[in-house]
Amino acid sequence: MAKTYVQPGHTLTVAAPTGGVLSGSGVLIGTLFGIAQSDATEGADVEILTDGVVEIGKTAALQIDVGDRLFWDASNKVVNKTATAQVCIGVAVSAAANPSGTVKMKLGAVTPAGT
Repeated sequence: MAKTYVQPGHTLTVAAPTGGVLSGSGVLIGTLFGIAQSDATEGADVEILTDGVVEIGKTAALQIDVGDRLFWDASNKVVNKTATAQVCIGVAVSAAANPSGTVKMKLGAVTPAGT
């Protein structure tokens, strides 16, 4: 194994952001996104899942199709398809109707805009 290898990276330990986090909620730090694996108070260490498929909250009044890029709405703590001023955090692996509350998403599966 390479001397530079550190860890698989499926989960990472980060400091919980302002306001803390609840288990299962999204955590965005810069462009690093993951799902909190436990509750944590602000500044405390929390493990976040950064790889895999998760069921995540979405903007209810939004149709999502398989393959759609998903962006984190930090104000509402859900995903949507709005690229402006939001971070792409994954790709839909299931369709989700309008209205519905969740969608299945591949974490970190990001395709560049225009492709």
